[in-house]
Amino acid sequence: MAENNKNVNRSRRKFLKNTGYVAGGAIGGGILGSLFGVNFSSQTSEVSTGTTEQAINHRHAFMFFTNKKDFDTLSAAVERIFPEDDNGPGAIALGVPFFIDHQLASGYGNNEREYMQGPFHTGTAYQGYQARLKRNEIFMLGIKALENESMSTHDLSFTELEGEQQDEILTKLENDDVKIKGIQSSAFFSMLRSATLAGVYADPLYNGNENMDGWRMKEFPGHQMTYLDQIENEDFVEIEPESLQSQH
Repeated sequence: MAENNKNVNRSRRKFLKNTGYVAGGAIGGGILGSLFGVNFSSQTSEVSTGTTEQAINHRHAFMFFTNKKDFDTLSAAVERIFPEDDNGPGAIALGVPFFIDHQLASGYGNNEREYMQGPFHTGTAYQGYQARLKRNEIFMLGIKALENESMSTHDLSFTELEGEQQDEILTKLENDDVKIKGIQSSAFFSMLRSATLAGVYADPLYNGNENMDGWRMKEFPGHQMTYLDQIENEDFVEIEPESLQSQH
């Protein structure tokens, strides 16, 4: 399981500290720049219903999923990887499920920047992604595997399980104890965990990190125009984070 689920005695704060490299990669472009496609969408708009005006959040619009049950399974899984607690919101409140949905519809999900022709051989640990399947195909297979394992083990949908039961199934995938045709279950789990953390720490421009709360939990300032007024300060300075969207 993810570091914050492996050991219940480890604090969320320590987990956040240990994932500092993820924030740097996701925010600075290491993850998003090389793997994730860019989705620029407006925040909200007002739609008149005749009697009232209702705000529509276009960030929360499906771009890949066509079955809400699959999306709900994904949401439950990412919430177990990055759960809400006293330190701040979890993956769902941070918009991670929609972040992943949008990325699966992008070049990342379709492996547009990668060579995807044969021959296909089992790669070493140093060769990275070697599967013939696209990432969005792997995600769909993994989500189905979560649901099938849940029904097989507990006769309940994955979304109906208690948190600890969901953790057990996710751990099975991480340990390759669940068979998925065409891909190791650990490969899916690794992608799911990486995408979850990217959604937590990415600039909100990419439809994750709602309200920049992922950054706030790490006291990360986001994309500031300048630090000239603080650069010589010897004390730690808390700065209200800024998104790329706020600099248009």
